[in-house]
Amino acid sequence: MAEFFDALETRAPEAREQALMHALPATLAQAVARAPAIARQLAGVDPRDVTSRAALERVPVLRKHALLEAQTAAREAGPAGAASAFGGFSAIGWGDAARVFSSPGPIYEPESRRPDYWRFARALYAAGFRSRELVYNCFAYHFSPAGSMMETAAHALGCTVFPGGTGQTEQQVRTIADLAPGGYTGTPSFLKIILEKADELGVALPSLKRALVSGEAFPPSLRTWLQARGVEGYQAYGSADLGMIAFETAAREGLVVGEDVILEIVRPGTNDAVADGEVGEVVVTTLNPDYPLVRFGTGDLSALMPGASPCGRTNVRIKGWMGRADQTAKVRGLFVHPSQVAEVLRRYPEAGRARLTISGEAGADTMTLAVETAAASEALASRMAESMRDVTKLRAAVACVAPGSLPNDGKIIDDTRSFA
Repeated sequence: MAEFFDALETRAPEAREQALMHALPATLAQAVARAPAIARQLAGVDPRDVTSRAALERVPVLRKHALLEAQTAAREAGPAGAASAFGGFSAIGWGDAARVFSSPGPIYEPESRRPDYWRFARALYAAGFRSRELVYNCFAYHFSPAGSMMETAAHALGCTVFPGGTGQTEQQVRTIADLAPGGYTGTPSFLKIILEKADELGVALPSLKRALVSGEAFPPSLRTWLQARGVEGYQAYGSADLGMIAFETAAREGLVVGEDVILEIVRPGTNDAVADGEVGEVVVTTLNPDYPLVRFGTGDLSALMPGASPCGRTNVRIKGWMGRADQTAKVRGLFVHPSQVAEVLRRYPEAGRARLTISGEAGADTMTLAVETAAASEALASRMAESMRDVTKLRAAVACVAPGSLPNDGKIIDDTRSFA
């Protein structure tokens, strides 16, 4: 039985990067021609020149709130249809899209008729799923694309799928006992609920040997709990907009990035990539010709891991989900954003990382900006405090701290106030 989904997973890293950067200009050119919102995002950037990560970094990050705002504005302007529903980000419309889904916002996402459109087959394979097996899919089939993500991936592997969906726990137990599926897809918490219900009913479910879980945290304690019941659980990381981003392997060391995406880690609130190993926001460019999202900010925090996975896959790895990048806070009636902190830092080349701590009580808030710099001085702190007031319209004390002294957790704004 083959250990890897395909030969792409074991390419030399240099060959992978060369292939991605070779495909990128044509993908961007097609996106500009067919998706007007992408054309606006790339205004002033010639797709033919985007042949490196440094060149890609010139394209502004598209964050989820901006995607929602663009779709909402297009729908309000009308007329109704695929163009307005997707806000100009989709390269396909009704007919070419096999399905359309909705995630909270609402944000609408198309699914074309290409096999394994969401690219989760690779994750299923790494979790041990193989052809001619029955997959018991407990992701929802309505509104969200999660159910279709796993079903289309299982079909691409040559598996049969039972659409279990959510709820009706006792019926789920009876159906699993009747059909004897080899694997489960869904949230880890619902699998635990099913197995606990099976214990309560006195029904054995020995066929379940593997699971690919997503949609929520999968702590080691739950993984161990499943293993004690004979189920090896693996996690996959993706989104309704992008599809599969990264997946766990038997090495159990981080998540390996998918072969068909370009992943960056950027400083929250900015367009700028961070140094390898530093925590920042996961930003993804897909090579999907139908829904070609470019530098899409997931809002999730993570970090790149050094070296290659012991499993033999050679793509870069991320540490997994480490929190949310959207750290916007409201102080004395005004919103303070990570991008504003980044704007202040841009004015001072001697400044490194920074963290804005908000403390006190409602109505008596205080803000302190700690800035890593090797050129600490009262004059520098004073100038930065003036810049903070200019940018945020709020007063903040500035403390210069030693380089490397701030935590590497991706946090730009730390709101420590209690509103109890």
